[in-house]
Amino acid sequence: MDFKQNQKINQVTEKTLVVGIDIAKRTHYACFVDDRGRVLQKSFSVYQSNNGFEYLYQRILTEMKESEKTEVIVGIEPTGHYWLNLAYFLEERGISLVMTNPMHVKRSKELDDNLPTKHDRKDALVIARLVKDGRFSYPRILKGMEAELRAGSTFRSKLTEELGAVKNMIIRWLDRYFPEFVQVFPSFGKMAILHLNALHFQVIFTRNTRMKCYPFIERSRD
Repeated sequence: MDFKQNQKINQVTEKTLVVGIDIAKRTHYACFVDDRGRVLQKSFSVYQSNNGFEYLYQRILTEMKESEKTEVIVGIEPTGHYWLNLAYFLEERGISLVMTNPMHVKRSKELDDNLPTKHDRKDALVIARLVKDGRFSYPRILKGMEAELRAGSTFRSKLTEELGAVKNMIIRWLDRYFPEFVQVFPSFGKMAILHLNALHFQVIFTRNTRMKCYPFIERSRD
C-alpha cells in the first residue's frame, strides 16, 4: 500500500459519511456507510434530474445529523457522461466527489457474493466500501471556457470521423458502379460534389431477376 492510498484512507474518519452511488442513464442508486463499511442506509433510487439530486442532498444532510457526521465523501463508478450533472450539482454544494475503478467494483462484488451478475443496488454498497478503503481517484471537472473547448474538440473529432465514413462509403459505391469517376475527379472538390449531386443510379432488372445498377447523369432542365 503506497503513501497516497494511506492519505486517502485517512480522509475517512469516524465523522465521515461515505456515500456510494452507482451511475445509470435515468436512475442512480445510492448507499450510505460509515468509516468501517457498516451500512447506515440501504440502497435507494435517485433520479437523473434536479429534483432527484435535491432529494439525495436532503437524505445526506438528514443522515449526517442522525449519525452525528460532520463530513461527507461521495464515490461513484463513472458511466459515460451520465455522472457529470451530479458532479456539478455536488460541487456547487461543497461535497467531495471521487471515482472508483469499474474493474475494482466488479472484482469486489464477486468476492462478496461470488456472483458475476450486475445489480445497481448491490454496486452502490460495493462502491461505498471501496471509497472507505481509499481505493478511489479524484476526477477533474472542467468548467467555463475549458469545458466548452473540450466539448468543441470532441464534437470536431466526431464530425471528422463521420466525414471519413461518408467518404469511404461514396468511394466504395463509385468503385462498384462508376470506377471512371475517380479518374476524372481524383479528390472530392467542388466540381466532384456538383457532379455527385446530379449522379443517380438507375436500377434495371434482368431476366434472371438479378439487379444491376447503372449510373447516369441527369440532364439539367431549363
